[in-house]
Amino acid sequence: MRLDTCLEYQDSGIDWMGLLPKEWQLVPFFSRFTQQARSNKGMHCDNLLSLSYGRVVTKDINTSDGLLPESFETYQIVEPGDIVFRLTDLQNDKRSLRSAIVEEMGIITSAYLAVKPLEMESRYAHYLFRAYDHTKVFYSMGGGLRQSMKFDDMKRLPVICPPTDEQTQIARFLDHEVGKIDALITEQEKLIALLKEKRQAVISQAVTKGLNPAVPMKDSGVDWLGEVPEHWDVNRIKFVTQVFEQGWSPQCESEPVESGEEFGVLKVGCVNGGIFRSEENKKLPSELEPIKALSLKADDLLISRANTRELVGSAAVVPVNFDNLLLCDKLYRLRLFKNIVVPQFLSFFLSTDLVRTRIETEATGASQSMLNISQSTINNLYFPCPSIEEQLRIVGYVVKQQWQILQLVADARALTNLLNERRSALISAAVTGKIDIRGWQTPVENINPANKEVCVD
Repeated sequence: MRLDTCLEYQDSGIDWMGLLPKEWQLVPFFSRFTQQARSNKGMHCDNLLSLSYGRVVTKDINTSDGLLPESFETYQIVEPGDIVFRLTDLQNDKRSLRSAIVEEMGIITSAYLAVKPLEMESRYAHYLFRAYDHTKVFYSMGGGLRQSMKFDDMKRLPVICPPTDEQTQIARFLDHEVGKIDALITEQEKLIALLKEKRQAVISQAVTKGLNPAVPMKDSGVDWLGEVPEHWDVNRIKFVTQVFEQGWSPQCESEPVESGEEFGVLKVGCVNGGIFRSEENKKLPSELEPIKALSLKADDLLISRANTRELVGSAAVVPVNFDNLLLCDKLYRLRLFKNIVVPQFLSFFLSTDLVRTRIETEATGASQSMLNISQSTINNLYFPCPSIEEQLRIVGYVVKQQWQILQLVADARALTNLLNERRSALISAAVTGKIDIRGWQTPVENINPANKEVCVD
């Protein structure tokens, strides 16, 4: 796709906007948008909506985080074409997309600002404020304890306003082009999900059934474990563990250590994904004396003691000594009898769906955002235990397979990032007139009668 630039520009006077087409206007927000604030008193509507990752999505009103139906009378009613903004925590949260277009009538929290466009194409406005999001326009604004804004605070916000016919053309163009990019991103996300499933399947098969599909099997004697190779033992973790301990929780600085001369305390996220991440740490203040007995050694098996439901019980093996990194209180450290079990083999087993189900069942806590597992839960877990030699062969095979899969995942994520950048740049260029799409036409889809394939000119 090749697009020309507009011929005549004027300086917008705003750094992040730069030049704008000469015939376009800059107008204050209040001249093109009116606040909605239509009350749902009396429960006139029960179609619950929420702003999520730059989209207004439908939620189940009966299972929404424990809210009672009566509480939704305080919500506001929004209609198709309205634009919704989440204008809270403006300087702390610099990742969220703060605006989206409403596609269906429903109710949404009154904490959000809902506006109706006046003499402005709704979908153009949607893309315009998405460009404002990407440029972080809102993040330096707002005041008060939560750094928030209301309609009155938005009144003077400069709004780029092309002629109405160009707004419609820009919206049509972006609907088509962004739709194609979104479809490619969806394909990559599906690929990543499939690759993750394959990785889990490879690990589970290897550590519970071995590498030889023809080997005779036997009942493990453990209901949830099922059959294991006939020549394997079944053991409990407590019988192969020399040391089982957890760390401490000093008040640390927010940034990680920058050199081996500084001491850091691990964050629980250092084991997420089954691979040890040494960068997940917080610097220990120089005035605090480090507990050097809590420093990491090669082959330490770390397990998250407290985390979300999806991550509690995550495990990883420390690959080398980290004398300046210390164990935190949200992690268990196991040092195993190496003549019985290879740490990486047990770590792989702990990542299988079989074990994840057991751990999630045993985890306790008042909130799903922070659950705990006890030492007893880990100690009493059964695991299949082949010979050391076979464990090493299995670990070698799984490591090779998983790194190949992880490389494919990394490639797919890199492409997704490029597509996201391309989408952001395209939206910004279109709504600020950096590309001239006045003559753009929706590509005609031709069907090849020989093979029924759709060809796009």
